[in-house]
Parts: sequence; structure tokens; C-alpha cells
Amino acid sequence: MAFEIHKNWKHTLVKVNSDKLDTNNAPDLKSKLVVVSNEGEKNIILDLSSCNYCDSSGLRAVLVANRLCEDAIGTFILCGLQPDVENLVNISMLHTVLLITKTAEEAKELLVKKENL
Repeated sequence: MAFEIHKNWKHTLVKVNSDKLDTNNAPDLKSKLVVVSNEGEKNIILDLSSCNYCDSSGLRAVLVANRLCEDAIGTFILCGLQPDVENLVNISMLHTVLLITKTAEEAKELLVKKENL
């Protein structure tokens, strides 16, 4: 299974279980993210800890998730970036617009803090 989706009380965790996020699986990820959003989820954590490679279509899927959460007045958090993927995110300047944490646990803690503000 390329993606795991775990619905929790205040968020949905989407984990990419592939070493690549590219033209082969990014469209599927986008579809899954849209479904999650359409089911009423406004807070999404995208875990890329298994992903060592990402191309522009993968980045587009990440941006779709961010937009869906923004439109729902929620929070999108990207986590688990491996060095090559983190480098691409930084080169693309997406680190300036996305919330990024090291781990899914840190992302969950951040969501709890945001909810309590």
C-alpha cells in the first residue's frame, strides 16, 4: 500500500510508504488528500519519512494538501523530510510557507498547541 491514512480526533495523518514521491504516485496522493479534505478534515499531517526522493509532481501534491487545509481554515504540517527531499523543499523556498517538523509526533504536539491557543 503506497499510503497509510490514520484518522485521529483532531487530524488525519497521511504516511507515504514509498521511497519516491513522483509522477507515478503523486496523483494518487493528491486524490487521497482531496478525499480526506472532502470528508471534513481540516488538519492534515503528511509524513514523508520513508521517502528519499521527490520531484515537482510530489511537491505539487504537498502544495495541494496545504491549500486544502488553508481553505478549510485548518493546519497542514509536513514531517519526516529526508535530506534530499528537505533540500528540494528548501531550494523551492517551500520551507518559508509550510509548517515542517522532524517527526509525526512533533507535528501532533504542534497541532495540540495550536488548538489550545
